[in-house]
Amino acid sequence: MKKKSAPGGKEGGGTSVRRVAADIGGTFTDIAVLTEDGGLATRKVPSTPANYADAVVLGVADLLDGLGSPPSDLEEVLHGCTVATNAILEHKGAETALLTTKGFRDVLEIQRVRVPALYDPLYIKPAPLVPRNLRFEVDERMTPSGEVLTPLNEADVMWAVERIRESSVEAVAVCFLHSYANADHEAAAGKILRRELPDHYISLSIDVLPQKLEYERTSTTVINSYVGPPVTAYLRSMLDQLAGADMHGRLMVMQSNGGILDAESVIDKPAQIIECGPAAGVIGAEHVAALSGFDNVITLDMGGTTAKASIIENGALTFAEEYEVGGGMSAGGLSVGRGGYALKLPVIDISEVGAGGGSIAWLDKAGSLKVGPQSAGAVPGPACYGGGNDEPTVTDANVLLGYLNPEALAGGTVPVDADLARRAVESAIAGPMGRGLMETAYGIHTVANANMMKAVKAVTTYRGRDPRDFVLLAFGGSGGVHAVDLARVLQIRQVIVPPAAGVLSALGLLFSDFKMNETVPFLHLAKDAPTEEAERKYEALAKRMGSVIGGDPAAITFERQADVRFAGQAYELTVPFANGKLDGAAIDTLCQRFEAEHLARYGHAFSGEFPVEVVNLRLVGSRKPDGTREIRADRTSRTESTGSRTAYFGPTLGSAQTPVAGRSFLTENPTPGPLVIEEYEGTAVVPPDCSARLDGVGNIVIERL
Repeated sequence: MKKKSAPGGKEGGGTSVRRVAADIGGTFTDIAVLTEDGGLATRKVPSTPANYADAVVLGVADLLDGLGSPPSDLEEVLHGCTVATNAILEHKGAETALLTTKGFRDVLEIQRVRVPALYDPLYIKPAPLVPRNLRFEVDERMTPSGEVLTPLNEADVMWAVERIRESSVEAVAVCFLHSYANADHEAAAGKILRRELPDHYISLSIDVLPQKLEYERTSTTVINSYVGPPVTAYLRSMLDQLAGADMHGRLMVMQSNGGILDAESVIDKPAQIIECGPAAGVIGAEHVAALSGFDNVITLDMGGTTAKASIIENGALTFAEEYEVGGGMSAGGLSVGRGGYALKLPVIDISEVGAGGGSIAWLDKAGSLKVGPQSAGAVPGPACYGGGNDEPTVTDANVLLGYLNPEALAGGTVPVDADLARRAVESAIAGPMGRGLMETAYGIHTVANANMMKAVKAVTTYRGRDPRDFVLLAFGGSGGVHAVDLARVLQIRQVIVPPAAGVLSALGLLFSDFKMNETVPFLHLAKDAPTEEAERKYEALAKRMGSVIGGDPAAITFERQADVRFAGQAYELTVPFANGKLDGAAIDTLCQRFEAEHLARYGHAFSGEFPVEVVNLRLVGSRKPDGTREIRADRTSRTESTGSRTAYFGPTLGSAQTPVAGRSFLTENPTPGPLVIEEYEGTAVVPPDCSARLDGVGNIVIERL
């Protein structure tokens, strides 16, 4: 296997590595290390779907061996995985039961009383994660203010326990009406369940999501139980395999909120890692954007299976107030209600579609070209990999177009057979459609871009943002191949491809802080909000979070937020609250921030017409880890192109003999296209109507002319 050394260093040089990051993708597992002097070393190894931990341990061991660092020196292994996401998307989570208040058995099916596909007569709603026969009603009731209306009937809980024992259920979720206002009934039921079912995974909504909105709270708690056993088994196995390879450092896992947390804390609340892989990529992009001086950035992470989009606005991440996973497109904000499963935990606002390098191109019954969401994955992989797949993928199309190396990828570690790609595209698409090979391949490339445009619009246009006001930062193994064509459609003028773009999600793990988000209900009209009570709640949250984050308490930074709405609305927006003393001025500022965001998001605000209402208080606690988080700039002298090949850029630009070179071929002065930049981690394509240059931190900056 060809290896990539840290810039300025050499393999086997005896570098001691304290922290290593591993991010699992649908096709490749990416490993990254930053040495104490800022040197970067990476590996890309094929993912191992039968046991994803195999690729992680193999890749980390290979990288450490190349650097001459003993595995026993590792203090932390940072990890981003897809096990929780895949459990939901593939409906392979634990068989789960639900205990809920009498009369609320069908909340999971009623959802928000919305029709996700209004004009689709063939639409079928995804089946609830808990079937109806495993949803048990318990006679109990709290009022919205927390008063006991009906005492808990423990006999109902025991009856449910007996039914669970008779089934193959592995996990149980408990969500009682208004338990956020009074946790006593849920806590009592949880105590019984843990006593009677010690081998089952138990989730209580008072621990997972103690706030209003019955469906969202129920769904999030169910998700936590549904993914609990597979996440627990996976992380335990990962710890065992790492220890078997003499890697005894702490296992830290990326969360959907963009922070890392120790594996044991994640096992307690696994729903918080549903979008951990995509979140790591956005954290990496945020770091690059800050170094490069870009305040408004659209991130495009295109890997082997999916493409993910998010935005960084005014230098800050954006978070989704609501999120859905498993409904065809995982997304937040206005994109909810699409038939997925509600997840109301802090999630970086990421929209995800099934469009990656391994996405399969196919014809529907009307003969129209489609791409994804089915993927060839790591096994068997695209047709050109020679793994036995004969269905064409986006990667196969890009090989035929001349964008990807027709002989090998990832620095020669993945052999490519262009003839296999040609046969797959011709037999499955070009022949049946009566189209030419290049025309068909470009059509696959274009349809994949159209799918990705949906993801970009979900985080921009649908949130009141104009894509033209942003630059497009592309990463992932395939991001640099598709970014310029996507930017052209969205009328974005600049595309940024950062160093090590193909492993930026792994680097994002190294750039991440220890982080926690906690929420408590606080329903008051803003003008009447008791600020002293809010202070006490924030202080209690800070104390609890500090014990989990650990380290020097003085090093933990807390950020206060609040969920706010106009009175009468059924949804909220999360806006910053004062980090200092809470008083009347702080409340006024909170209302102004909310109204400004409401205006930007929806194009209107009810200022002065309806009072502002605070619904929840949120606290974000974070602490920076020890060690360097800066990449030493690579000052390698300029190199020449390594050759050229014919590439096809569509019917308008046509075919062109295109130079192929490494990143160091570029300088600060624009180089006109066409040009293909090939690197170990990925490829960037510069069409004929564009130019490319390097900026001060080593980014490829592609400008549309």
